[in-house]
Amino acid sequence: MSSMELRLDTRGDYYARNFQPSHREGSLILNMGPQHPSTHGVLRILLEIEGEYIIRADPVLGYVHRMHEKMGEVMTYPQYYPNPPRTDYLHALAWNWAHVAAVERLMGIEVPERAEYIRVITCELNRITSHLLWWGAYLLDLGAFTPIMYAFDDRERIQDILQRPTGSRLTYCYYRFGGVSADIDHRFIEDTRNHCAVMKERFKMYKSLVTDNFILRKRVEEIGEISLETCRKYGATGPVLRGSGKAYDVRRAEPYSVYDRLDFNIPVYDTCDAMGRYLVRMDEMQESIKIIEQALDTLPEGDYILPKAPKRPKPPVGDVYFALEGARGKIGFHLVSDGGKSPYRIKLRAPGYSNLSLFSEVAQGTLISDAVSILGSLDLVIPEIDR
Repeated sequence: MSSMELRLDTRGDYYARNFQPSHREGSLILNMGPQHPSTHGVLRILLEIEGEYIIRADPVLGYVHRMHEKMGEVMTYPQYYPNPPRTDYLHALAWNWAHVAAVERLMGIEVPERAEYIRVITCELNRITSHLLWWGAYLLDLGAFTPIMYAFDDRERIQDILQRPTGSRLTYCYYRFGGVSADIDHRFIEDTRNHCAVMKERFKMYKSLVTDNFILRKRVEEIGEISLETCRKYGATGPVLRGSGKAYDVRRAEPYSVYDRLDFNIPVYDTCDAMGRYLVRMDEMQESIKIIEQALDTLPEGDYILPKAPKRPKPPVGDVYFALEGARGKIGFHLVSDGGKSPYRIKLRAPGYSNLSLFSEVAQGTLISDAVSILGSLDLVIPEIDR
């Protein structure tokens, strides 16, 4: 196939035609997606199956590619504010933070302490909303309808809280070079404290209703076992890595902002299965509550944004890399500046891409129904992968 034909070949058909079956007698090629409830986005997985067992699985990407990296080269730095949050719309504030922090690091901008604490509080609230949606949707994939109602109830309350300072409920664009766009008020603080207290009780109910449920455990225990070596081979991070026994979290390994002043644990399980990844996220939500409460207790007075923060920044010539811990793992923002008003190059590290890459290996020999459980345990957000 010529390069022109390849460019004209859309929606992964090139990959489909070049998918080489094993030619086992009785094997069948099956498309899972690109529009399938359990893929949580337009992800296509070409499966070769023998009966109910998977012989081979190949993810096909590109259905929602939006060229976020390339768009950064033709936008000014402030114009690019809305793009990173739309990379991963479930933990948008983490991507928003990665962008502004990379510019701040390159320009040597000192962020006021109050703004740093506000960033931690709001980012951790957003992390909880992301994990709640994962929890509800994952259980829906496995056949349980009720939990997603509870998940969205708690999630909506947090979105109500975040809406006050940010003005948004999903694709937040709240952080600015040198701080945040608006201060938090007493009502925000009170509502946050109240909801933290409510969530502590909810976690007890979640455990009795779902986590200890025999049916759930049969669908996730000893399913989708991912060894630590496999995680290293594919660059998996976040709950996927911590569910395989490695306590790596950017907030601890490469501390940024004021996380080094806060006391919290890094949940880790060495079962390496879907249950381990499930438990990591459930524990992480509780750790986020601890972080939020500590940050509220020590929230300093002062400016919420640097008074002389640049409105139209022109970072010096050079490059910078900033990493932080998102809901799905390590987010990386590599920025190259030529001294102009727009970036020369932007390269984003999306944790979901690495986490999905190991699926082909892990899915081999599993049941089709278990493949749904494995996919859900990876917590994929396809627009982050197809950035």
